[in-house]
Amino acid sequence: MAASDPRLSEEPALAVSRSATPRRYLMCPPAHFTVACSDNPWTDPAKPVDRALAVAQWEQLRTVYRTLGHTVEELAPEPELPDMVFTANGATVVDGRVFGARFAHPRREPEAEAHLRWFAEHGFGRLHMPVHINEGEGEFAVTSSVLLAGQGFRTNPLAHGEAQEFFGRPVIGLELTDARFYHLGLALAVLDDTAGEVAYHPPAFSPGSREVLRRLFPDALLASEEDAAAFGLSAVSDGLHVVLPQAAAGLFGPLRERGFEPVGVDLSELHKSGGGVKGCTLELRS
Repeated sequence: MAASDPRLSEEPALAVSRSATPRRYLMCPPAHFTVACSDNPWTDPAKPVDRALAVAQWEQLRTVYRTLGHTVEELAPEPELPDMVFTANGATVVDGRVFGARFAHPRREPEAEAHLRWFAEHGFGRLHMPVHINEGEGEFAVTSSVLLAGQGFRTNPLAHGEAQEFFGRPVIGLELTDARFYHLGLALAVLDDTAGEVAYHPPAFSPGSREVLRRLFPDALLASEEDAAAFGLSAVSDGLHVVLPQAAAGLFGPLRERGFEPVGVDLSELHKSGGGVKGCTLELRS
């Protein structure tokens, strides 16, 4: 295949028979993207942002999804909300039910409201505005049987029980201890939501949470420091294709060995705000 083909030029040697499931995603173009403040270890307001490049990289990610057969809905960006591109932070959607976000930083709270307006206008009837702080799919990872939920830097642990009550699914809390991986979506990726296969970076978690993950996912793909720091776990999978940063090169071989097809993209400009592929992608699960 041509190098421009998002499926890359090398066909994987499948160890497991896998198939892709068409997905529906909500994305928001980074039309007003900037790094306005330093609220995580990746951000530096003094470092210039190339907004045109950010838009081009985002458009390529959207093209990848559509090329792979997925539906992409768009949330209109608002000028005063530069982080709206990270739609995954704005809600968690399971079985058509929308569990809204409540951001740790008040400046982002209008994003939660914008998300809920979009859902109300697009036929989602079960909407919940949470009481406790949570940052959407930045902190909730969905499998067929449970929700994995991060805590430690942004999300209030009380939000875990609130989500469990709303969704009627077990929620398992995981303590994050490395500020670089302040969201669960930076430290863990769901590779196959039906089979419950994940990848994660063990040092990002407390010892107890590492043991929980080891028991739940004994065959998980363990990401190295280098690949995790390249935003390699801010990834999106449809059960076959795993969309992740090109820079997380150490994950490509292990993914192929497990029967997945890694699809590399460049979101380096958006990494300046601490977000990656997953951060830009909110899955709309019906």
